[in-house]
Amino acid sequence: MADSPAPNGNGGATAQPDDMPAINALAQYAKDLSFENPNAPRSLQPQEGQGPQISIQVNVNAQQLAEADFEVELTLEGDAKINNEVLFAFDLKYAGIFRMRNIPQDQLHPAVMIECPRLLFPFARQIVAEAVRNGGFPPLYIDPIDFVGLYRQKAMEAQTEAGGPLAS
Repeated sequence: MADSPAPNGNGGATAQPDDMPAINALAQYAKDLSFENPNAPRSLQPQEGQGPQISIQVNVNAQQLAEADFEVELTLEGDAKINNEVLFAFDLKYAGIFRMRNIPQDQLHPAVMIECPRLLFPFARQIVAEAVRNGGFPPLYIDPIDFVGLYRQKAMEAQTEAGGPLAS
């Protein structure tokens, strides 16, 4: 008896029915990566006193490429300072192409802006950790990000800017 590959092509048990909602990652890639260590080698020497002040900003952008395909870009920017002196700074734009199937129209925007960056984040986090480590510092493992909270915050800001009911 010959073994035949599973319908989904990756050795999984069964394929999902065609009408089930699905998000498929078609590609993932670093669009831009910058790491700066402006005060090396002085910044690599042991520091006295308190540890560095670390600041991280997160942003998510998306653009529709085809009827069901979206490019989602996760931006992570940050730096570490001691006494206002920069130890290191980084900027990563990590993106993916996602195919959204059978997702109701009213749920499409949240799915693209919450679930897709959630899938990208572990890879982006590892790239930042390795860049910081390769710069001579202990790896920086960014804490998990609440993409639902980020989505709600951006929605509130957009509504306020548009003069919506939340504007004062």
